[in-house]
Amino acid sequence: MAETFVVAWRRLEDVPSEPLPWLYGVARRLVANQTRGANRRSALAARLAAQLPATDSSPVTERTLGALEALGDRDREVLLLLAWEGLSQREAAEVLGCSHAAVRVRLHRARRRLRGIVDETSSAPLSGGTEVSCDDRA
Repeated sequence: MAETFVVAWRRLEDVPSEPLPWLYGVARRLVANQTRGANRRSALAARLAAQLPATDSSPVTERTLGALEALGDRDREVLLLLAWEGLSQREAAEVLGCSHAAVRVRLHRARRRLRGIVDETSSAPLSGGTEVSCDDRA
């Protein structure tokens, strides 16, 4: 509901004299966007689960999530827009309010920083004493 009123505040000049139906429409679209996002996240989780080896890989997943959390907000944002939300670089540029070239640079830097964090954590043994290879990084 709060997001609905944020939209109304930002678009105050577009709010009709009878705002209730308009607000319901905004709320409906916000819920639809959240549902689509949840569906994309579920589909991504399924794709990632299918790509993981059959062995217990939860430490690898925890390590990856930890590396994402260790990134700065700007790096995490560009990586998640492209990998998680499935946007193209041009679409991400529109979302971020910058040029396509700026997104390419941000993506390159974010990947490099993420790789550095993963490399640091890969040298530490997992709780089970098993090492994980990160040779298949993109």
